[in-house]
Formats: sequence, C-alpha cells, structure tokens
Amino acid sequence: MKTKIIVGMSAFLLAAIPNLIGQDLARNPGADSVLLAYDQPHAAAAPADADNAVGAAADAKDEEADLAKKLNNPLAALISVPIQNNWDFGLGPAHAMQYKANIQPVIPVSISENWNLILRTIMPVIYQEALDNRPGAPASVGQSHSGLGDTTQSFFFSPKDPVDGWILGAGPVAYIPTATTSYLGSGQWGAGPTVVALRQEHGFTYGILANQIWSFTGQQNRNEVNAAYVQPFVAYTTKTYTTFAVNSESTYNWQAEQATVPMNFMVQQVLKIAGHPIAFQAGYRYYINKPDGGPDWGLRFTITFLFPKK
Repeated sequence: MKTKIIVGMSAFLLAAIPNLIGQDLARNPGADSVLLAYDQPHAAAAPADADNAVGAAADAKDEEADLAKKLNNPLAALISVPIQNNWDFGLGPAHAMQYKANIQPVIPVSISENWNLILRTIMPVIYQEALDNRPGAPASVGQSHSGLGDTTQSFFFSPKDPVDGWILGAGPVAYIPTATTSYLGSGQWGAGPTVVALRQEHGFTYGILANQIWSFTGQQNRNEVNAAYVQPFVAYTTKTYTTFAVNSESTYNWQAEQATVPMNFMVQQVLKIAGHPIAFQAGYRYYINKPDGGPDWGLRFTITFLFPKK
C-alpha cells in the first residue's frame, strides 16, 4: 500500500514540476533572461569587441604613418611646433661651443579650395661661448653672449594636390632683426624669394628647399645681408614609423664669398605620450666646408609637438 502511495506521489510531482516552473517564469520574466544570458556562450560577443579593437589599432597605425609622412614634408597641412636644439663645436681660436634652439612653428592655412598658405617661422635662442680666450680679445669674440637671434619668416603658397607627383610651394621670405644683442644678429631687415619641391613615394621623401635674402634697410654701421640658403634632403620612413634622413643646410654669403656646408645625419621616431603625438629626432652634423673659425662638427636633438586635425 505504501509503495503505491509513494509511486503515485512521484508521478504527481513529475507532472506538476514543469507547470510550476512555467508559472514562476511567467510571473518573473527576468528570470528567463537571466537564465538565457547565463546559458548564452560569452564568445558570441567577442567578434564585435575584437573588430572594434582591431579597427582602433589600425586607425592608430594609420595616424602614425600619416604623421611620419607629413613630418618629412615642409608643406604638409599639419600644425607642428618643432624645438630644434643644436650644439656646434670647434668655433674660433678657443674651439668654443655654440648652442642654438630654433623654435620653428609651422601653421598651414587653407586660403581656397585648391591652395594652402604655409607659415614657417624660425626664431633662434642662442648661447655662444667666447670664441677667443686670448688676453685683449675684443668683447665681440672675447666674451660669451646669449639671447635671441634674428627671425626668418617664410610664406609658402602651395597647391593642395601634387603637380605631376611633385609637392610644390613658393613665396616670399622675410628676415627680421629680433636679436637681443648686436653680437647675435645682423641688425638688418631683409626679404627675398623661397621655394620648395619634393616627392613622396615608396617610403622615400626627397626634394630641395631654398631661399635668397637681401637686406633693404637696417643699422647703417652693419654689413648688408646677401645670402643664399639651399637644403637638399632625402628621407626614408620604415614600417615602424622610424625615419632616417640626410640633408645639407648650406648657406653662401655673397658679400664675403664664403660657403658653409654642413651634412646632417638624423633618425626620427613618432610616439604617443598621454595620447598626444610627439616626434623625437637625434642627429650628427659634420661640416664639409666652412669659413675660417667655423665649427667642425655638431649634434642635434629635436622635439616636435604635433597637432593633427581631428
């Protein structure tokens, strides 16, 4: 008899439990979603997250590649502020050192649908050791000097699209006597033309930048300015956005008939610090031609702050 009762109760429970569960879920729809969520394989959400991560990484790499390419282009539509630190050694009878920090902001301005105006400024901050440490040397060379040098301001009008593969720019250049002491500047106002032409292909950037400056007014007791500047350059950027570059920042003083020809060998890397892109450059310079008392060799370290358009 007891066996029949137990069997009967078991059968009743087996029939009732599904109905009870169904009623409980009907009263608590959240329980169904919790069960479904728990039971759902977590891997189902992974493809979307993975795609987003891959896409973000690809965008970051594309941005770094674009920045590395634009850094090699003096006409790029990229706001940048390079601080170029230069040390030159072996000047004068004292084999002195000169430190020069060139503050070089570059500001592109869109002036029409097809043209940009590129504003490039070079403002030097200079420390010059005494060039001649012999007794009786005049103050101009027997003492150290520091302060601002003269400013060079270039205005490049540049087509937004390359012309037969060449990136071109031309315009006026101004020479402004901003030196804080006569020992660090010419005391002359000057102007002239400036041009740049370059190509970028297969990781290489090569071209030339040049200007010619003539003084037109200034201090009467100072020498006139009549100088040419020629900078041929070639650079190669790797897949890791490291750039190896060689250039010659050559000047020719037509008044004194003297040429200064340094060869610069540089390496540059684009990095992000706190999410902001910055380029670091280091280099060595050797003077293959110089006037008497000119430097023998030098070093360069540049930090470039970049402000790409968002």
